[in-house]
Amino acid sequence: MEVILADCVHHSLRHFMYRNAIFMCERLCSEFPSETNMQLLAGCFLHNNQAYAAYHILKGTQMAQSRYLFAISCFQMDLLHEAEAALCPPNEPGAEIPNGAAGHYLLGLIYRYTDRRRSAIQHFQQALSIDPLMWCAYEELCILGAAEDASSVFGEAAVLSIQKQYLHHRSENLQTLNDDLNSASARNNNSDEVRIRQLKHTQSNNLRDIPTNYQGTVNLGGAASQIVNGGSNISFYNTPSPVAAQLSSIAPPPLCRNTQQNGSSINSLGADNCSRSTVNSIIQAPRRKFVDEGKLRKISGRLFSDSGPRRSSRLAGEAVANTNVSAANNGTTNSTKYLGGSKLNSITLRSMAVRKGQSFANENIDEGIQNEAFDDSRSNASLSVSSSSPSSGNRTLEQGATKSVGGSLTNDAKIINGASEILGLLRILGEGHRLSCLFRCQDALDVYLKLPYKHYSTGWVLSQVGKVYFELVDYLEADRAFSLARHASPHSLEGMDVYSTVLYHLKEDMKLSYLAQELISTDRLAPQSWCAMGNCYSLQKDHETALKNFQRAVQLNPRFAYAHTLCGHEYVALEDFENGIQSYQSALRVDSRHYNSWYGLGMIYLRQEKLEFSEHHFRMAFQINPRSSVVMSYLGTSLHALKRSEDAMMMMEKAILADKKNPLPMYQKANILISLERFDEALQVLEELKEYAPRESSVYALMGKIYKRRYMHEKAMLNFGLALDLKPSAADVATIKAAIEKLHVPDEIEDNL
Repeated sequence: MEVILADCVHHSLRHFMYRNAIFMCERLCSEFPSETNMQLLAGCFLHNNQAYAAYHILKGTQMAQSRYLFAISCFQMDLLHEAEAALCPPNEPGAEIPNGAAGHYLLGLIYRYTDRRRSAIQHFQQALSIDPLMWCAYEELCILGAAEDASSVFGEAAVLSIQKQYLHHRSENLQTLNDDLNSASARNNNSDEVRIRQLKHTQSNNLRDIPTNYQGTVNLGGAASQIVNGGSNISFYNTPSPVAAQLSSIAPPPLCRNTQQNGSSINSLGADNCSRSTVNSIIQAPRRKFVDEGKLRKISGRLFSDSGPRRSSRLAGEAVANTNVSAANNGTTNSTKYLGGSKLNSITLRSMAVRKGQSFANENIDEGIQNEAFDDSRSNASLSVSSSSPSSGNRTLEQGATKSVGGSLTNDAKIINGASEILGLLRILGEGHRLSCLFRCQDALDVYLKLPYKHYSTGWVLSQVGKVYFELVDYLEADRAFSLARHASPHSLEGMDVYSTVLYHLKEDMKLSYLAQELISTDRLAPQSWCAMGNCYSLQKDHETALKNFQRAVQLNPRFAYAHTLCGHEYVALEDFENGIQSYQSALRVDSRHYNSWYGLGMIYLRQEKLEFSEHHFRMAFQINPRSSVVMSYLGTSLHALKRSEDAMMMMEKAILADKKNPLPMYQKANILISLERFDEALQVLEELKEYAPRESSVYALMGKIYKRRYMHEKAMLNFGLALDLKPSAADVATIKAAIEKLHVPDEIEDNL
């Protein structure tokens, strides 16, 4: 009953019928209460996004898998200290972290969100060392800015690690096989001796009353004569090897299925059934496919208890595929039949990468493990197949094992080749992602171009390319890349929050509105959808409605750093600086390398004329992203406000070199030169700037100011008029008109006024 209920639960989980799985698992736990079954029930609730139920079920449990599942439920409920205590019990400082790589990864996330960066990095690195294919751990290291070069992480050592794990799994299987051979041989020998003694005793009793003919032939009566007349022979009473019975493709004699009518045969078949089930339960183990050790763990430690009759059937398939056995009596050959394979579910943790807008959720992954079911119509018949010697079944099993070992050489080569190909791909993807997180954008683009077209054209890669162009302030190329990503994966929300910001900067209100509606219809519970909707309203200058949409994104995923930052931008637009500061700080608590929030705080303090604070926050943003022309420009502005003009000038020069298309650093450089009374150089910079920004009114206004100070009133008036013609903002209009009114007033008198 327990096996049937557990199999039903796994079947329901495989087919995403979570309500049915929960119901049947509750029956299982009621009938067979154990911590292992409680793990399975908790896993069902986690699959169904009911972490609170799993939390109460597993609270106080001690098994390693229970602690891991309890930690997952705590993490989803934002109970980070309880999750840490479950993975690292305070009273057991030397306790091993459960579930290997997955456990270290989860602990790394906990440390990251509790501001213990160094410990988080150590555990992410430990997860990668255990399982080189745990990509999410490398992603987290990239987000923290601590990722090693991808060629070293996914290099030859990783290939050897994967091969070692495969060899370890194979050695476990072979050891189990050897143990099965020994136990089966000993069991068969003991059983055969007992059966032979019983046979001799039965024969001697029958021979007392039955006369023999002159040739010495014995005519057996009763059950024995029925068997002989039915076409069987004396070897029927020899206990067949249970393994041999399953490895053989010989159809059993017809009367073997009806021998239970005979009292003496009932015990024989009963013993065979017992022996068969015992051997199968020992030998059977699911075929193992390499998966990361921590990422794909069993929900229940008892998962294999219902797969007992299946491993031998797999071995039978190997033997049948290589041998042709003629039928004992009827001359027919029957192949062993198999039913469809099944897969086991596991609980795992999906990484949450808030820096680029990725969300955290449970990951439901089926292991690549196949359990082959033995056909019922053949399984009973195979119980009675006789063997010519007690060890023939063991010899057959040994032959199958030899063939399996012989094929392992080819498998080893395939494993090495396959691992090398996978890691070669991860080296390119990992290096590109690492460089983009370090904001080495052009280098990242060059690396991504090394990918094969079939991988480059996937939604994830194109989204990463779009983000890189966004950081390069090349919004047209970013739009193109994100459009291709949408076409490749219209169901994916990866990077769509950034895409909406790209359209915001391009002022593509129609495309932005369409994108927001599409994302909302795709997934109303994704923060990316509400970020796109908020950008749409912000572009229409409806900042209050935009703020509500961004707050909805934060509510859906409090660890989505970009949503906090966008809230801060809207608060600044509404001149609510206090709440803006709180939003930016919330983003930094999620991701301390989210340079946009450092930049936002610097802007607030600059507007509040808290110049030291402003310079500090701009410098923090500059340390994270030393290639951002915008960040360098405002850092130079802060330095200039602090009367550090030489440092400010050097920073502006760096900003101009970083992005020659950005007019801001050139404009600020001209301002610095004016303050230093280097008017000719300032005019030269502004003349050059007019080529990049011919319709920027502030450029002409600043040129008018220079001409005014040089007492060139006609040119000053001309530039002030051009500035007004370009329709500046209301505040700039007032400033320009005031300058025109005081055109003939000397600067010294104007300063006194």
